[in-house]
Amino acid sequence: MTAGAQVIANSGHDDMIHDAVLDYYGRRLATCSSDRTIKIFEIEGESQRLIETLKGTHDGAVWCVAWAHPKYGNILASAGYDGKVLIWREQAGSWQRIFDFALHKASVNIVSWSPHEAGCLLACASSDGNVSVLEFKDNSWEHKIFHAHGLGVNSVSWAPATTPGSIVSSNPGPGSTGNRRFVTGGSDNLLKIWTFDPATNGYKLEREPLTGHTDWVRDVAWSSTVLQKSYIASASQDKTVRIWTSDAANPGEWKCKVLNFDAAVWRVSWSLSGNVLAASSDNNKVTLWKENLKGEWENVKTIEE
Repeated sequence: MTAGAQVIANSGHDDMIHDAVLDYYGRRLATCSSDRTIKIFEIEGESQRLIETLKGTHDGAVWCVAWAHPKYGNILASAGYDGKVLIWREQAGSWQRIFDFALHKASVNIVSWSPHEAGCLLACASSDGNVSVLEFKDNSWEHKIFHAHGLGVNSVSWAPATTPGSIVSSNPGPGSTGNRRFVTGGSDNLLKIWTFDPATNGYKLEREPLTGHTDWVRDVAWSSTVLQKSYIASASQDKTVRIWTSDAANPGEWKCKVLNFDAAVWRVSWSLSGNVLAASSDNNKVTLWKENLKGEWENVKTIEE
């Protein structure tokens, strides 16, 4: 969840801020910058107080930060131009680095935590063409790394832990891993859906890649809604957003609607309820889209920065 209304007048960063993310409760804000640092603020009403600066860690711009679900503690992941993914934990009021992952050979562009029901899993998308999935279990971090897209991976987003249309079990059995699936977007103009395969203990391509974009896929976002359909949005340099839908009856089949823009689209993000899509484009506009009863997507609001 990105910080929306909260404006930080004096961030204390010495260079451009690349990401600003609120924790689960909206009480902490983490920011990261080209100045190679991460800052953590405490949010109280309209005011914020800097409580920690994490530095001396990344050897280049820090592109993104992401909070784990609080059931795993106060855990923050960061990734950057240096190809490193770092995991931080707050213990007794101070932040410690608890794990360094440095197997990527190029910039790590985005990191994304899985739904907590699936476990404590972090997917990382890198310009080296690989995706890694870090998992915390039995008090240690394990990793899997695999080739996903030629020319580089720009984004990754997890599916909800339950499949649309299914009855949600409030008491999953022991060893249950939820629905471990995610989508990636790459510089090969493709989207790929990956699923965990217990037989090989790794991730495999669920189906043929989703095609249609004619330029880099900059961002992908899987809606958290678990109603009758799955929704994935993809944003591209080709000045379009594509909304892919799959219904519970045919989970492997994806239909696509195209939204046209005046400029390259960099980010897409779903509302918490999963039915409103925000898209931000190169011309400093953010547009909000909603599906009408006929299944068409309408622009319901435009915000110009």
